[in-house]
Amino acid sequence: MTGTDLGMPAFPPFPEAAREAVHDEVLRANLRHATHTIRDKRARAVAELDDWDRLRAAGKAIKDHTLRHLDRYLLQLEAAVTAAGGTVHWAVDADEANRIVTGLVLATGEREVVKVKSMATQETGLNEALEAAGIAAYETDLAELIVQLGHDRPSHILVPAIHRNRGEIRDLFRSEMGRWGRPAPEDLGDDPRELAEAARLHLREKFLRAKVAVSGANFMVAETGTMVVLESEGNGRMCLTLPETLISVVGIEKVVPTFRDLEVFLQTLPRSSTAERMNPYTTMWTGTGTGTGDGTGEGDGPTAFHLVLLDNGRTDTLADEVGRQALRCIRCSACLNVCPVYERAGGHAYGSVYPGPIGAVLSPQLRGTAAPIDATLPYASTLCGACYEVCPVAIDIPEILVHLRERVVQGGPVTREGVRVRIRPAHGHTAERAAMRAARLLLDRPGALRAGERLLSRARRLRPQRLPGPGRAWTDTRALPDVPAESFRDWWARERKAPQK
Repeated sequence: MTGTDLGMPAFPPFPEAAREAVHDEVLRANLRHATHTIRDKRARAVAELDDWDRLRAAGKAIKDHTLRHLDRYLLQLEAAVTAAGGTVHWAVDADEANRIVTGLVLATGEREVVKVKSMATQETGLNEALEAAGIAAYETDLAELIVQLGHDRPSHILVPAIHRNRGEIRDLFRSEMGRWGRPAPEDLGDDPRELAEAARLHLREKFLRAKVAVSGANFMVAETGTMVVLESEGNGRMCLTLPETLISVVGIEKVVPTFRDLEVFLQTLPRSSTAERMNPYTTMWTGTGTGTGDGTGEGDGPTAFHLVLLDNGRTDTLADEVGRQALRCIRCSACLNVCPVYERAGGHAYGSVYPGPIGAVLSPQLRGTAAPIDATLPYASTLCGACYEVCPVAIDIPEILVHLRERVVQGGPVTREGVRVRIRPAHGHTAERAAMRAARLLLDRPGALRAGERLLSRARRLRPQRLPGPGRAWTDTRALPDVPAESFRDWWARERKAPQK
């Protein structure tokens, strides 16, 4: 989709980025420790619920129903937010969303914003757009603050700084905090409590000064116009209540029909993400607050609320009957923590704000498969199925991966900017297509298949260790299987003729 942006610069194909990442021993150690810890805790939290499978099925059903009637629920949401005093803006792509938010901030006369819980703004590259307009944006989530101070990129959905260890974070705080505001203590150690306290003091000044905040939302309730944010640190509560103007940028797929639907997700999301029974902070707001806006502290919440509903390739994804299930995602990151590929390659190799298995299916649908990174993401998986097993809304990620691999190799009809078009196969798959055509011809002719099997069995001693030509890349990381002395067909025919014992 023209204008679709996932907040990342041009990236090399996944195999190249992953090859470099797997040689970083510190990165792999950080990832291994963090993902194993999170997934073990999650497994224990989920095991506490006897009805987990039913909650999972309910979440899937709610999301599927909403996606089938997305147009109706989005209009209902707009009406409810407007009735509650908010203003709704529609953004077809990243550029439009950034223009809307930048214009809203400039209209307040402010040149600083605090931000919380908004992968959507990372997707659109909002921070860079604000900076170009002379507006400073400060991330307030601890992990996002670490990423921002390090001029880095997020590498995990739930823990964006998962690739950093405590020593690296201490060094960052010491060297960078002073450039952004209150400096870290000179004797700062790497104890998590010390690091959290340094971040708390640094951010408190920004919370108390900020007049404008930018947020995302985990859920939007169409019935009431309510926004819902789940977080663990309290920074979200500060961003959502102290500023006078609140701008929320949210993907259109985050809507749910009724307030009661939250009953399911407020159980499954915390357990799948932070392995908690309930998030420490669950903030809900509907429209504008009753604050006076005069700085006296009276009233409750922002006096101006703007909701920017972001498409950026989502309606195109919705048109794909197989791929649309990726829009069920509630951003819990459980799939990342069980993925053997993510654990070894890390999030940066995916070239998107959405890493891991969900990124491997979501990014190529939002952005298309024209770029090398997007054409290789569907192959960033072993198809082991662990991601599907832990997904709290039952997204069949392996099914979508195979579907997208077919699209990469064969091309075919897709929806782009609401128009049905036919895309060409991605570059570099000519040999694969030829091999599949040859296999189809052979499998359609049982006699030729039988003759080929017998020929291979007789020539099995001549089996090479590596395939020649285009097949060389396949055997760079795989061993060719041994050829049996007898094909299954011949074995079956022989056994059927043998006398029964």
